[in-house]
Amino acid sequence: MNKIIEITNQYYPLTDEQAQKLTVVSERLNAMNGVLNLTALKTDEEIAVLHFYDSLTLLKTGLFKDKSVIDVGCGGGFPSFPLAVCSENCAVTANDATLKKLNFVQETAKAAGISNLAVLPGRAEEIAHTQKRESFDVAVARGVARLNVLCELCLPLVKKGGHFVAMKGSKGAEELEEAKTAIKLLGGKFIDIMQIELPLFDRQHTLIIIKKVSPTSKEYPRQYAKITKKPL
Repeated sequence: MNKIIEITNQYYPLTDEQAQKLTVVSERLNAMNGVLNLTALKTDEEIAVLHFYDSLTLLKTGLFKDKSVIDVGCGGGFPSFPLAVCSENCAVTANDATLKKLNFVQETAKAAGISNLAVLPGRAEEIAHTQKRESFDVAVARGVARLNVLCELCLPLVKKGGHFVAMKGSKGAEELEEAKTAIKLLGGKFIDIMQIELPLFDRQHTLIIIKKVSPTSKEYPRQYAKITKKPL
């Protein structure tokens, strides 16, 4: 267990197996970051709290046990890695349009023995018009875009009765208000907003939980340029 995982373990107690797998992830992240630009975070404390622990706060929702999950815009693998390692019987699909980052995720999962993590290359708005449409129990997205845009990327991938959890910063409530029309149009219903206090850095993040209550109209998602030019 290295320093990153030691710090993570202070705020989210890990089993020996979980710590071992996440240690491999953290070591490969440090080793490859200079080459692949996987994260802008530099210190062990930043990576532990703002990547590993922040990802694990998703488990406070109670939505991930035994579920199929897609992480839209996974980047260097967060929250995919912590979710796959620490959520019981959770099958995680890491999605990103940047192949070099997905290759890192795939190779790191193999090195760490994380067998319940797969990768799916491509743009979410295009994947949502394939057989993957409405096929996941849960979609998550960390950052990526404002919520009214994210909803159009993520809700079409979620099956009826499933959930979309958006990981947002301190202005999550503001983004939620902005996204109310999009949520309704895309078949969603706002369920809860959870305030998350992150230790060491005096930051507050929010988890916005949206339930998929009806199928998404086939006209959505639109092309990304249209989504961003005129959000719902």
